[in-house]
Amino acid sequence: MIDAGQTRPFASFEWIVAGRYLRARRKEGFISVIAGFSFVGIMLGVATLIIVLAVMNGFRSELFDKILGLNGHIVIHPMSDRFKDYGDVAARLKKVDGVHHVLPLIEGQAMISTKSLATGALIRGLTEADLKSLKAISDNVRFGTLDKFDTGNGIALGTRLANQLRVSLGDQVTLVSPRGASTPFGTAPRVKRYAISAIFEMGMSEYDNTIVFMPLREAQRYFNKPGAVTVLEIVVDKPDNVGSMRPAILQAGGPTIYVTDWRQRNSSFFNALQVERNVMFLILTLIVLVAALNIISGLIMLVKDKGADIAILRTMGATRGAIMRVFFITGASIGIVGTFAGFLLGVVVCLNIESIRKFISFLTNTDLFSPELYYLSQLPAEINSSEVATVVIMALTLSVLATLYPSWRASRLDPVEALRYE
Repeated sequence: MIDAGQTRPFASFEWIVAGRYLRARRKEGFISVIAGFSFVGIMLGVATLIIVLAVMNGFRSELFDKILGLNGHIVIHPMSDRFKDYGDVAARLKKVDGVHHVLPLIEGQAMISTKSLATGALIRGLTEADLKSLKAISDNVRFGTLDKFDTGNGIALGTRLANQLRVSLGDQVTLVSPRGASTPFGTAPRVKRYAISAIFEMGMSEYDNTIVFMPLREAQRYFNKPGAVTVLEIVVDKPDNVGSMRPAILQAGGPTIYVTDWRQRNSSFFNALQVERNVMFLILTLIVLVAALNIISGLIMLVKDKGADIAILRTMGATRGAIMRVFFITGASIGIVGTFAGFLLGVVVCLNIESIRKFISFLTNTDLFSPELYYLSQLPAEINSSEVATVVIMALTLSVLATLYPSWRASRLDPVEALRYE
């Protein structure tokens, strides 16, 4: 007989019996296969969730850094066509709390060409000091230098644009703007040649392939805007606080300006990323749910197969609670071990994801993460501890809930009925 003291919750004999049920024997091979699939399903589901969420977080963070590393957090536009009092406005804006830097900027489109090739480009006119303050550019100059950028007659462009035009440092390119000098016969295009003084690589293909930097004074002459700029871009200390800074910016700027910020200009893009992330989380959660349902089916079959064992344990003095806990331990062990195995697998893959991508690309001779499609030159992964904790807790909860009904069925089994046909 089993003493009442031995049947206290989660007593040693319950763990021993549950451990025996987890170890497969020949006649229970099919049940063991189901348990194995449940374990693998939970492990892969948890690992996949962690990896996908980490990659999407890294993708968003990298794009956020690239976009805001090149563009200001707040953009000041003039009400009129020409922004001639930008110096006074910039001086007032610099005094606003939280403003780190104010960049006078001329922006326009032009065609950039060589003797054999031509393509469109976005021209941005900045001073040398302002260009160097953009660390996404100044820290990633691959060829040449930004020193004496204001006094020279050179331009800086991205590596992909340089490769597309088949030019290198010191070569000459031609910029053609449709808005040139006005003549009696109409507006003549403005054509001028510039030497390449620097080549940078941000790591974001869209920017490396389209943007050309020009000295501010030269841009004013080229776009026929003497003493004026297109916009003022403001870099703030905390980009997430641009909403609360808006009233102070408007007051400092005066009535002749209007303001846009990075959230307005990129809202559709970042909202699409957030929606995609949420949908992927829901879809991949189904993998864990299916694995949890496999635990239910495997435990129900195990209860049917172990009917005689349950009856014998009951006649020896095991309580219904003890029987329920035996099968609870059996099923929960699969889910708990599978969850933590998936956690370890997901973290290891995230920490080595770029090496894994390169290895798979080498084996398959394909480009798994094309910069032209994904804008970034490498696969990012950023593990968020709170999201990982959510995934682990969700998987553990589903695994535990999946064991409750089969365990309850086992505890309600009538010993007399179970032994009648044995």
